[in-house]
Amino acid sequence: MRVAEKPISILVADDDPDDRLLIAEALVDTDIAEGIDFVEDGVELLAYLRRQEKFAPLKGRALPALILLDLNMPRKDGREVLDELKSDPVLRRIPVVVLTTSNAEEDIQRTYDLGVSSFIVKPVSFETLVSTMRTVTRYWFDTVSLPEQ
Repeated sequence: MRVAEKPISILVADDDPDDRLLIAEALVDTDIAEGIDFVEDGVELLAYLRRQEKFAPLKGRALPALILLDLNMPRKDGREVLDELKSDPVLRRIPVVVLTTSNAEEDIQRTYDLGVSSFIVKPVSFETLVSTMRTVTRYWFDTVSLPEQ
């Protein structure tokens, strides 16, 4: 049960269609299925947030309250995206949780240096993914106070 009745919106950036499907199903199991959008790479993520190109019809719609970001994507990877997001005075307030298969210390260090809010290695089992998504959503939507958009 959510403490505050505020809109829940999550943007997931992941190039793997199977991972997108599993993340979507895991988020459905956490009872927050509405307000979840997906993009396939960093270029799309930035266009989505800036309401450019095919995302122009989203102008006027609130930005996502949370971004789940894969690191290894084509065209523009998660590290590059994170650097751009945290350099933008409007977009840098959006919490970004890295959700990736990498557990390399270099990736962990670099993403925290770039301003990531959390770093999570993708769980192997679906049950653990559901549990992780439940923990993430409860923390970001029930526990912390996020700035209004």
